[in-house]
Amino acid sequence: MAKNKENTSSDLYVKKDADLSEKKDKKEKKSEKKQPNKVAKWFKDLKIEFKKVVWPTKKTVINNTGIVLAVVAASAILVGLLDTGFLGLMRLIYGQG
Repeated sequence: MAKNKENTSSDLYVKKDADLSEKKDKKEKKSEKKQPNKVAKWFKDLKIEFKKVVWPTKKTVINNTGIVLAVVAASAILVGLLDTGFLGLMRLIYGQG
């Protein structure tokens, strides 16, 4: 009878181990299904980030565009004047004017 008790207790351990491994397998399968591919996750995160952005109003965009164009025009005029001035200076130095 002692032999039967040993077999029974070892059978219980085997069953418990089998149950645990089955549970682990089920968890792994669930976790594999839940993980989206990287591209889908990237687009999902991108959508979330776009919702956080505070977009400027149309008036703000127009004002900022005007400022940028004015600064570009002023810089172009300044560079043109400097170029003309240095050209005149070079002509005086080399005597071609």
